[in-house]
Amino acid sequence: MNSTTVSETQLKKEVHVEGISITGLSRAEAKKTIDQSLGWGMKVIYQDETYELKNFLDSRIDALLEEIYSKDAKEEYTIDTDGLEDDVKAEVKAIAAKWDVPAKNGSISGFDKSTGKFVYSGEEKGIAVDQDKLTADILAQIKAKNYKASVTAQVNETAPKITEEQAKALYKVIGTYTTTTTTNSDRNKNIELASTALNGLILQPGEEFSFNKTTGERSSAKGYRPAGAYLNGVLIEEPGGGVCQVSSTLYNAVVFAGLTTTERHAHSYEPSYVTPGEDAMVSFGGPDMKFINNSSSAIAIRTSFADRKLKISIVGIPILEDGVTLSMTSQKTAELDAPAPIYEEDQTMQPGEEKVIKQETKGSRWVTNLVTKKNGTVVSDEFFHNSTYRGKPATIKRNTSGVVVPATDPSASVPENNQGNTQTTAATGNGPGVNAGETPPQAPAQETQNTAATQAETEGTTADNTQTVIQPNPMNQ
Repeated sequence: MNSTTVSETQLKKEVHVEGISITGLSRAEAKKTIDQSLGWGMKVIYQDETYELKNFLDSRIDALLEEIYSKDAKEEYTIDTDGLEDDVKAEVKAIAAKWDVPAKNGSISGFDKSTGKFVYSGEEKGIAVDQDKLTADILAQIKAKNYKASVTAQVNETAPKITEEQAKALYKVIGTYTTTTTTNSDRNKNIELASTALNGLILQPGEEFSFNKTTGERSSAKGYRPAGAYLNGVLIEEPGGGVCQVSSTLYNAVVFAGLTTTERHAHSYEPSYVTPGEDAMVSFGGPDMKFINNSSSAIAIRTSFADRKLKISIVGIPILEDGVTLSMTSQKTAELDAPAPIYEEDQTMQPGEEKVIKQETKGSRWVTNLVTKKNGTVVSDEFFHNSTYRGKPATIKRNTSGVVVPATDPSASVPENNQGNTQTTAATGNGPGVNAGETPPQAPAQETQNTAATQAETEGTTADNTQTVIQPNPMNQ
């Protein structure tokens, strides 16, 4: 008798499952009758919480009916409840995930801006469902056929690993970086505002930081001043110009601390305040700089800006093993052609004469590696990311009008039919557009905690930006 026919056939002989008669019933009717008779309704209770357990017998009943309706049926059957341990353990684990309350370690919890010091909160005990006991209790009720039983979950207190006093001793600067700004007062004001917005920020374990979300829109209403920034390759003045130095400085501190970066973008042009390849461009509403607190404790950001020195530190319980440091090294791997020159008409020049008033700048590609050291010895030197920077066109003066006007003649002008050729200032570019908010590469070079920055207003990088310094007293950072 095939299974299709059997499933639709009523049993002609007397058959009982757990004492429940299914004689004369189809397979579907038998399943419904058994379910109703057994009345599964087992639940787990803890205080005012109730968890309805799934019917662990369901698959066993299906298997039993398959046997009954595909073979010569016996008169009496029982449901096999052996071997349910794994199913019950999985359900108990889900219960624990819902009801467990992790112990809370003593941790950094706030920042007092009036004193410039961090505030710490006390530890708290947690609770955890006794999973082994609950599993055994549920299996015992199943074995006793108490399918409507209410099982009470027992919980145990869990102790925190770190007290408040221990936290105060354990927290330290786990990553820090310092860069030097220019003398541009408007740009420095923007840097001050953005760094102040970060100062004292606390991230809980698993929480993601967003530079754009934290600082918000860099607008005139918030005090941000117009300063040099690039928009689609053109140098403009916009509120917030210069904040990319803050995001780039933070990026280095984050990497050195051992935190996980989730979003980072290179500038369109080589920066000067950090080594190319080690920058992080941001633009509100566009590219962002993000990272996750992948440690088991809260962390905090500490910033300071004075005398053109921007210092950003990550304060936390060390993520890296004792003696392990992280750093970045970047190498230029290619030079890219500069965009086509920009020509400016100058009728004081002779026809055919050209004068370069601004040299072109080549674009470049950089590869950055993450270097791990243990007690000063390199243990790994692995690829981290690539960065590509656009070049800048040369600016060339020439006279294509066919008319030469003496330089001293105040009435010098361009003939009307040649006005379309006069002074073009927009760069043609050779790459994707640049978001507003990028800072033109005019700042001095970066420095690490122990390395004095060299003044490089035009070329702009120091030889060493890879040192990570761990300081023991974050309270005074």
